[in-house]
Amino acid sequence: MNSSLKDKLAVLPDKPGCYLMKNASGEIIYVGKAKVLKNRVRSYFTGSHNGKTQLLVSEIVDFEYIVVSSPIEALILECNLIKEHDPRYNVMLRDDKTYPYIKITNEAQPRLEITRKVLKDKAKYFGPYPNAGDASEVKKLLDRLYPLRKCRNMPKQVCLYYHLGQCLAPCVYEVSAEENQRLVDEISRFLDGGHEEMKKTLTEKMLQAAENMEFERAKEYRDQIKSIEAVMEKQKITFTDTVDRDIIGFAVEKGWMCIQVFYMRKGKMIERQTTSFPYYGSEAEDFMSYVSQFYYDKQNALPKEILLPQESEPELLSEWLGIKVHAPKRGKKDELVKMASENARIALQEKFALMSKDDARTVQAVHNLGHILGIPVPHRIEAFDNSNIQGTEPVSAMIVFTDGRPDKKEYRKFKIKTVEGPDDYGSMREVVRRRYSRLLKENQPMPDLIVIDGGKGQISAAMDVLENELGLYIPVCGLAKDEKHRTAQLMYGDPPEPVNLRRDSYEFYLLQRIQDEVHRFVITFHRQSRTKTMLSSQLDEIPGIGEKRRKLLFSHFGSLKKMREATVEDFRQLGIGDKLAKEIIAHLRKLDA
Repeated sequence: MNSSLKDKLAVLPDKPGCYLMKNASGEIIYVGKAKVLKNRVRSYFTGSHNGKTQLLVSEIVDFEYIVVSSPIEALILECNLIKEHDPRYNVMLRDDKTYPYIKITNEAQPRLEITRKVLKDKAKYFGPYPNAGDASEVKKLLDRLYPLRKCRNMPKQVCLYYHLGQCLAPCVYEVSAEENQRLVDEISRFLDGGHEEMKKTLTEKMLQAAENMEFERAKEYRDQIKSIEAVMEKQKITFTDTVDRDIIGFAVEKGWMCIQVFYMRKGKMIERQTTSFPYYGSEAEDFMSYVSQFYYDKQNALPKEILLPQESEPELLSEWLGIKVHAPKRGKKDELVKMASENARIALQEKFALMSKDDARTVQAVHNLGHILGIPVPHRIEAFDNSNIQGTEPVSAMIVFTDGRPDKKEYRKFKIKTVEGPDDYGSMREVVRRRYSRLLKENQPMPDLIVIDGGKGQISAAMDVLENELGLYIPVCGLAKDEKHRTAQLMYGDPPEPVNLRRDSYEFYLLQRIQDEVHRFVITFHRQSRTKTMLSSQLDEIPGIGEKRRKLLFSHFGSLKKMREATVEDFRQLGIGDKLAKEIIAHLRKLDA
């Protein structure tokens, strides 16, 4: 197995979806579905397999995947993809079998039927449904509930269905168009989501039958409920309108944008295209700019409809292309756009995860960063960040990256001791002074580069302490953020100035990882500190509880919740009298009330 394949397997999502296996020439050789992509795709490359699977795995050099909302959608999407790409290892689904639909015929006296073909005959189609048996059960239920015509050909006299109250018998009696339309509308509502009310009614009947000890009838109701649940599970992979449409979604992270285009042809999703790139303007503007360029050379091959996210400008694109462009706010189309955006988000996460796993490029990025800054290779990088809320509980943290990798055993936390209020520069001066005066005292090696989370002010504060107080000349750079709190610029020099660094470079991504990691670490530390302070303050309000007893209580119980639920006897083990124990329990329960 090649290293890139191994890295992609390591970052697979634990979501349902379909996967497409590719050979060395990029040909799709197998399409599969999975309830959990991570588990299913990895299983091909572990353990023993039969001869056919071994042959398949020996040809796989790459794969891609599409995340969906449920196993049902994965099942239907798999069918669409197999019929579109005809992979040679998918033997089982090469026939013309399709999934069933429930159809309301377009006739003067309409009827219900199950079909596997969607025709342009003005009939109403609902589905597809992955299980023909369940589809049949639901049709039987609808036949009992709604007395539409049952016979394919009109008989000359009423049949058993009429006597059972399941048919209006248009063969003998006149049934108005209004009455037929009412029944069609009710069935349509049921199949479009109104089945929940029917499930509720059937559940009540099932419970009543069971209470009356009519167990056969109760079982019948139960089976009807199960059939409804199985067949009515929502899916958005296939539409019955057979319209060609493109569904476009996007996601942004770390200054990058990923755009997913889903191609739906004849109402079936058959393909997708993924593009990612660094963006510099606003999200919506850069997204619309990409979409406009995407269709610029496709004027002769446009779909009938384009679906875009709500924050886009569908009217402008529709006017230019001369086709329907929507930004749906609800329903299946809105869910499709959200699914495209979710796939874009996952694709970005995969991209960043793979970049961080690329050891060769990471090491090269470290070397390149040194060259860009005009310093020796920064094998050891130490980064600092501060955190406080309106000056309360100020803390700072330091992380270490060695040869481009996090070195977590070297991480350090600092509680700010000498600074009052929200003074970011003062806090930076304190932690830099404490960190490097200690290294000097203990004769420890210094870092090759110091990274400060901040701009000119924070860099200058750190350099002043290092050079003028400690006599150290360690390169210091800063990472300034834009108004959206994204890493925007690398600052370096004396005085600090912006360094020209491409956002899509590995060097920029390395700095982003460093900034994200130190920010995560300091925020986690700050939350822990605030929580401990809040917990301690609740005990400090109780007379007779000092620092020694507070530490003893937390060491024994572990949390306020366990103290609150404890008995007086539990406190006796710690040498705490019954009176004080009752006061502690009463006080904590009062706070929780």
